[in-house]
Amino acid sequence: MANQRDVIIACDFKSADETIKFLDRLTRIRGEVISCDDNRFGEGRPYVKIGMELFYAEGPEMIKLLKERGHKVFLDLKLHDIPNTVKKSMQVLGAYGVDMVNVHAAGGIGMMRAAKEGLMLGAARFADKPKLIAVTQLTSTDEETLHNELLINKPMDEVVKQYAMNAKAAGLDGVVCSAFEAAEIHAACGADFLTVTPGIRFAENSTDDQKRVMTPAQAKIEGADFIVVGRPITAADRPIDAYTRCKEEFL
Repeated sequence: MANQRDVIIACDFKSADETIKFLDRLTRIRGEVISCDDNRFGEGRPYVKIGMELFYAEGPEMIKLLKERGHKVFLDLKLHDIPNTVKKSMQVLGAYGVDMVNVHAAGGIGMMRAAKEGLMLGAARFADKPKLIAVTQLTSTDEETLHNELLINKPMDEVVKQYAMNAKAAGLDGVVCSAFEAAEIHAACGADFLTVTPGIRFAENSTDDQKRVMTPAQAKIEGADFIVVGRPITAADRPIDAYTRCKEEFL
């Protein structure tokens, strides 16, 4: 069975105060708080991503705060170290009650297996277990960087597919990838293997530091399961309108 799609808002803010101000702004129209069952939100509050900057600034309390407000949380820390270190770190992160967390697939199958073991130990008390996914290649990495700086001579799509297959072999739930690779990953790893795709922009947006980007509608066509959207929503004059547009184009 294919996965249910959703839009994840990248809360790439410097502090809890900035984050909560944005989320309050997102959930208000003309001063009125939008109900959790408003059809623009679906079931509950929007799914949000906490990245390195916000987590390092605020720590686990940021996760607790967002969970108390009714948000699902994708913790985007991209762990990449020796297997034992990653296992112990994931055991800590699993106890926080996150819904999704990631590692770097470049760490290898052994590291990813250790991450899964640690995460399940940490999340043992939760009925709904967190999803563990692996970063294949950053959307800021292009073919030139892959070949000339990382000295990986295979084409990008082959590298990403191999990393995805390694993640599946390690027992992970999916990967972070460009929407350009989502269809091929599903073909190689199955429809239930998650593809979580950043690098999402509306057609009129700047690509900023992203090099492999797609619109929400294009990502839907390619078969992405989740899209991670930051500045097109968080920097919008009316974030709720931008969020609604993403939902309408992608779901």
